[in-house]
Amino acid sequence: MPGHGLTPILLCLLPMWRILTPVFSHPQHSRCLLKQRTAVCNNGELTFVPAGLPDNIEELQLNNNLIQTLQDNTLHFPSLKTLSLACNSLKKIESNTFQELKFLESLNLANNNLDAYYQETSQALKTLPRLRVLDLSENYLDEEMVAALLQNLTSLEYLNLSGNLLRRLDETSFGDLWQLKELDLQRNIMFELDGAFKSNHKLQRLNLAFNYLPCLTDFHMTQLVVLNASHNFIEWFISRQDLNDTFQLETLDLTNNKLLFFPFLPSHSHLRHLYLSHNSVKFYEHLVGNDTVLNSTTTVEFYNMKKHMNNVTAELWDDSLHGDISSLEILDLRANQVAYFPQGFIQRMPALSRLQMCTNCLETLNLTSEQLSSSLYELDVSNNRLNQIVADEDTMMAFGNLTYLNLSLNALESLPSGLFSSLPSLRSVDLSYNNIDICLPEEAETSTETMSACVDWTNIVSLRQLYLKGCNLHKIPSSAFAGLSLTHLELSDNPGLIVRGSMQSLSRTLQHLGLGNTHIQDFDFSHFQSLTSLNISRNSLAHLPPSLLNLDLTVLDLRDNKLSTIASGQAQALAPKLHTVFLAGNPFNCCQAEWFTTFKTTKTIHMVGLSDIECEDSLQTTHRLERNAYLCSGEGGESILWYILLILPMCLFFVGVSIIVPLTFKPQMLQKSIKKKCLKPTSY
Repeated sequence: MPGHGLTPILLCLLPMWRILTPVFSHPQHSRCLLKQRTAVCNNGELTFVPAGLPDNIEELQLNNNLIQTLQDNTLHFPSLKTLSLACNSLKKIESNTFQELKFLESLNLANNNLDAYYQETSQALKTLPRLRVLDLSENYLDEEMVAALLQNLTSLEYLNLSGNLLRRLDETSFGDLWQLKELDLQRNIMFELDGAFKSNHKLQRLNLAFNYLPCLTDFHMTQLVVLNASHNFIEWFISRQDLNDTFQLETLDLTNNKLLFFPFLPSHSHLRHLYLSHNSVKFYEHLVGNDTVLNSTTTVEFYNMKKHMNNVTAELWDDSLHGDISSLEILDLRANQVAYFPQGFIQRMPALSRLQMCTNCLETLNLTSEQLSSSLYELDVSNNRLNQIVADEDTMMAFGNLTYLNLSLNALESLPSGLFSSLPSLRSVDLSYNNIDICLPEEAETSTETMSACVDWTNIVSLRQLYLKGCNLHKIPSSAFAGLSLTHLELSDNPGLIVRGSMQSLSRTLQHLGLGNTHIQDFDFSHFQSLTSLNISRNSLAHLPPSLLNLDLTVLDLRDNKLSTIASGQAQALAPKLHTVFLAGNPFNCCQAEWFTTFKTTKTIHMVGLSDIECEDSLQTTHRLERNAYLCSGEGGESILWYILLILPMCLFFVGVSIIVPLTFKPQMLQKSIKKKCLKPTSY
């Protein structure tokens, strides 16, 4: 019978069927990693929730898969608390999908396509009574969709809506989120907030960064602790001045906006961190009673503040507009247009520890009249127009906590005498790109002037970092660094600088040394056994200093010198130690590039700007060294290309002769060959 013929075949396939049966019954379960009560099923190209997972799991991760629809009755995990489905191209969540997840607290649906069937997804979310954390970022949602998705989610505490298409929010947007504590709205296209947070009385952290908001007026969220409104188009920040309640705001970030005035802060607050960098802030106190300024106004009027408020007229120099800044610890005013501080402005910040004022328009820094806080830890006034610093002895003694001082990129030619020796906690000083010299020992001892054109560093035991780039230094006195324990010394961009003998006292402590563009040639580095970072770029060096080989350098900058090669022994000695090396801008020889192979095969070395490292061949043609395909002979260093160019014509000549000579003396051979191959008889 035919059935008997199939029996042997079925018996042969039976063992294979037993092996494949569990695989086909749960084809995607094997892609999950189970650990205690967590199932991790990420990056598995899954198209649906895998079957066969334990019912008692509390966390399920399904990120970076291909799931497009969550169907009803696919999530049978009554103990589940955390569910993550980010990056799945998820379009649809059926209304009863979460019916059994009564204990779910955290749901991540980031980077999907929930805009397609948002109404049905909204019905599914309503079945989660304990949901506290919800991530809906990057789902192409607009404000109408968001309002539908968030209905009745009264237990929600954290909500992420970043990277969507929200334009305008009003009081209906988050009306049901009474427990909301943190809200992320960054990277949308919002241009208006109309009472959007009226119902969110517990909201403490709000992120509005990278939107299109033109202003923030009538700020009255007294419970808010952190507000990030950076990278918008905000020209005005105005808080409610008629509220007697103390604002809990501690951090306000308004960086990268279009602020014209210092923000109008709350009258009572705990503000500690105020970030205002990259705006157009300046003060206007100089306009008071100044009749010489034509067509100028001393007031500014604000309209349409709210229906319950009258139009506001404010004096531009009114101190009350600055609000309560008594708790301020960090004030960041970098990259603005501040030319001076209003009288008494700095004194109102007794807790100030960091004042960052780089890239402004300051011409004078009067430490005496400003009365900076004694708790000041960092002062950065770099890249201004400073030509004068005023400070008396009592003022300087008050800065007992000043640790970092940056005066670089100004027009200073003198400083108060004894300024640095009066600062017992000073660790880092940057005087780069000023016209300041270093005092000779006799100048430091005999000077009685209040201002000095040179500075004295001796015996400042706390100092560790000193930056003197581009100060037009010519010679450093032998005792310039006596009594110091510097770890960083930057002397670059001082062409012709003479440093012999002046740094011997730093040989045990110095870790970073910058001597770029100083025209050094034969400096002996062998004494600096602690040195790990060295910059000797732009010095026209034709050879690598041999004294570098015994150092444990991890960073070496050799850019823009005249190096044609690095000796093989030097490369092998440096390669095991270096982590970062800069080599661009040297005229390397393509045929003497063994060092390059040594560096490239050493996996611990990062050659910065690898594509910019070039070499020249014997024809003075420039090539990118990483693509150099030339093979060169040993000692002469000549390219094998020359030998190829010499041999190739000779080979062609002999081939031609071997063909032409037989044909010349025996022409009948050609005729026979043609007849044999071309004149064959046909078959018909």
